[in-house]
Amino acid sequence: MRAGKSPSNRPGVKDVAYRAGVSVGTVSNVLNGRKTVAADIRRRVEAAVEALGYVPNPTAQALRTGLSPLVGVSVLDLANPFFMEAATGMDRRFSDANVVMALSSSLSDPAREARLIRAFSAQRMRGILLTPADNSLSVAREAISQGTPVVLFDFPGNDPRMSSICVDDHAGAALAVRHLVDLGHHRIGFLNGPFHVRQAKDRLAGVQTVINASRDKIQLTYVKLSAFTAEAGRSGMRQLLMDTAVIEKDPAGMFSRSKQYASVLPKEFPTAFFCANDLLAFGAMTTLRDCGIRVPQEVSLVGFDDISIAQQMSTPLTTVAQPMEELGWAAADLLLTSSEITRHEKFYPSLVTRESTSTPRADH
Repeated sequence: MRAGKSPSNRPGVKDVAYRAGVSVGTVSNVLNGRKTVAADIRRRVEAAVEALGYVPNPTAQALRTGLSPLVGVSVLDLANPFFMEAATGMDRRFSDANVVMALSSSLSDPAREARLIRAFSAQRMRGILLTPADNSLSVAREAISQGTPVVLFDFPGNDPRMSSICVDDHAGAALAVRHLVDLGHHRIGFLNGPFHVRQAKDRLAGVQTVINASRDKIQLTYVKLSAFTAEAGRSGMRQLLMDTAVIEKDPAGMFSRSKQYASVLPKEFPTAFFCANDLLAFGAMTTLRDCGIRVPQEVSLVGFDDISIAQQMSTPLTTVAQPMEELGWAAADLLLTSSEITRHEKFYPSLVTRESTSTPRADH
């Protein structure tokens, strides 16, 4: 019979401390991801953990510290790569602190979000990371009043009880449109998502800031869509092309470029589009390509986010890059470390120029 190691023989935190030559408190600080431990001491503790095969007991930790080993995360849409890439950074930080992340989506529905927050709070989780669907934050405040910390992710907070982290969406949209104006585009389209999502309002404000400040007259074609999805981008661009008679529908229900504009687009049609996220840009680019409209020779496109598929599109996408994993890591760190002091952090995006933008077509 093969002998196994009994639970009583499992190495404990005292064994790790003895092997590393440090105090039990120092081992605890390392295991909980605190930054107060010197790098050489941290390496000694980590080496001792690995050598002994020590695995923390989350239940015992919760009983000892009063902190649950679980955190709840609620984002707007798990189908959006932005949130999944950010979740990778969150998970990395939580794993360093031996905390388990329960990831859910509100689907941008305030009622669903309220149920999630109350469920997380009822489980006495260590805290909640929240991208709000309900901008009033009423249920988030309810959770805080019951003792569950809440950190806002991808949302600029001003509540003294909730730390927050976000990207400056206004500045990012301004970067995108300024790039198009600098290339010489004077007729610009903007594909945006629904206004109940805060980013839609902030990115529109960034667009308007650049247009209002431009010395040249900029004609803006604004297309408000029902979602921030690739399908919304496809259908929105298709509708705009139909409204301007650039494409027509045949008896079989297929869309193709009209004979009238077979070789040149109408002069009033935008020479460039800024899309409020990369999924919208992907959908718009698909429709343009399927209708025989070349990107960027006839229409330039700029997205927002720089998700992984942006550089893999049929024409690699110029886009406003958000440091998604870094944002996720920083949000998780705020939740783990800001129980005493509320902090509000803002990241600034950058423009990544690829092949989807160029100077306007010759007929502009």
